[in-house]
Amino acid sequence: MNTRSPRITHISWGKMEVEGLGLGKDLKLFPGGGRAWDWNETGTRHVPGIQPSDVVELLDQGSEVIVLTRGMELVLQTCPETIALLEERGVVVHVEETRAGVELYNRLAVSQRVGGLFHSTC
Repeated sequence: MNTRSPRITHISWGKMEVEGLGLGKDLKLFPGGGRAWDWNETGTRHVPGIQPSDVVELLDQGSEVIVLTRGMELVLQTCPETIALLEERGVVVHVEETRAGVELYNRLAVSQRVGGLFHSTC
């Protein structure tokens, strides 16, 4: 079983490319794979932002470090409860602008079980 987190090979406005997964707009990535991040699944909106229910799958897939991205223009917020949940679980969390988050995630993916939520627009 491959537990390496897939590398992001391209990011631009509204479009990301990930090794083994192809193209997507907003993505959930974790050790061994990833999928589209459909905000409708959890009712996520820019405000209040990334909810605890958005990160549960990342935890379930064995992420020990998580990168949460806020979009290219930092519009997407993160609920304080989300950060609290990750800290309670002993997970290191980084909240970044999307391009910076992609760079950080790719660096971490070389040696750590990293997961991430990537919002490729605003």
